[in-house]
Amino acid sequence: MNATKDDPLAIRISRALADRIVTGAIAAGARLRQDHVAAEFQASHVPVREAFRRLEAQGLVVSEPRRGVRVASFSPDEVREVAEMRASLESLALRNAFPHLTRSLLDEAGRIVEAGDQARSVQAWEEANRAFHRTILGPCGMPRLLRTIEDLQAASARFLFSGWRAEWDAPTDRDHRAILEALRAGDRDRAAGTLARHVQRAGQVGPSAPPR
Repeated sequence: MNATKDDPLAIRISRALADRIVTGAIAAGARLRQDHVAAEFQASHVPVREAFRRLEAQGLVVSEPRRGVRVASFSPDEVREVAEMRASLESLALRNAFPHLTRSLLDEAGRIVEAGDQARSVQAWEEANRAFHRTILGPCGMPRLLRTIEDLQAASARFLFSGWRAEWDAPTDRDHRAILEALRAGDRDRAAGTLARHVQRAGQVGPSAPPR
């Protein structure tokens, strides 16, 4: 049976490989061999090819004619581009999510911010960071937009992990608190503007530090 766009095995493979690429377990420039991946996941080449297509759509790998697939590298220009795209798209999502952000959702976002402040590793901090954005953007009701944002966030995570290797001191995320304050005050424009600046800052500082 042929794999489809929603093939669970292809999704599982792509997520596993994406996690390794994002955290640096698979380095930029490394080749991904279809036969090796198929053997590891006990899969045919069909879901592996679909997984590679998903990773390419996320900007995590590049396909080269007659040379196969390799992990994509990134430049300062790409970091800035991703940040600008995220700033625009996440602001759009937040404006549409705003009418549906209940007190319980905002309370949950607040708990996530606190968890991020207590993170003992960059991995834990990034998980909390992504969870915060997912919580306040999820109610926008625009699944295609959210999928695009998720792909861009995966690229941003690569930039973050590339810069934080040895020592980790969890940053106090003032921007997240400012966004929450604006949302609780019912100020959609201030919240969206703060979110845009928050994401753009990641493009300005590059991969050496997380946005605060």
